[in-house]
Amino acid sequence: MPQLVLASTSPWRRELLKKLEIPFQCAAPEVDELALPGESPRQLVLRLAQAKAMALAERFPNNLIIGSDQVCVLGGKITGKPHTEENARRQLREASGHVVTFYTGLALYNSANGHLQTECEPFDVHFRHLTDAEINHYIQKEQPLSCAGSFKSEGLGISLFERLDGRDPNTLVGLPLIALCKMLRNEHYNPLMQ
Repeated sequence: MPQLVLASTSPWRRELLKKLEIPFQCAAPEVDELALPGESPRQLVLRLAQAKAMALAERFPNNLIIGSDQVCVLGGKITGKPHTEENARRQLREASGHVVTFYTGLALYNSANGHLQTECEPFDVHFRHLTDAEINHYIQKEQPLSCAGSFKSEGLGISLFERLDGRDPNTLVGLPLIALCKMLRNEHYNPLMQ
């Protein structure tokens, strides 16, 4: 059986993949994540997920390599990680009362035979109307400065929402496990049978 490699150093993606109870290792793919001119969010995450998976092919020549990338889109614009409290406040004020869409690109590359599968999973987050006090308290409590959109849905961030719309709740955190399981089965690697 081929070994699984997660082309990521993200602790969130690592924790998600652990849910499948299958052995894997992680490696940094070293991919430039800048968007190309005119590239849509969907095109960007698919390209980067594929690039991350394929970047490790030489180091892992007989493996199933998982690549993933995610962007947060508000008002038609990609919203990155805030890095500062001021930026987090601005992002949450802009999201208040609106829908934020996360696009997560997923790629599974079989480095033994060159077979590549890709998929883009959208996920909509409907924010309730937030007060400045709520935003300030949330940022102080959870410090979501390294999270796209300035929230952690797996934590207190859930209190910011009216509802969530998407096929797989894991997509919002950064790794669509339902789609990944299908891709793995396509490679004759069934997580239930490992």
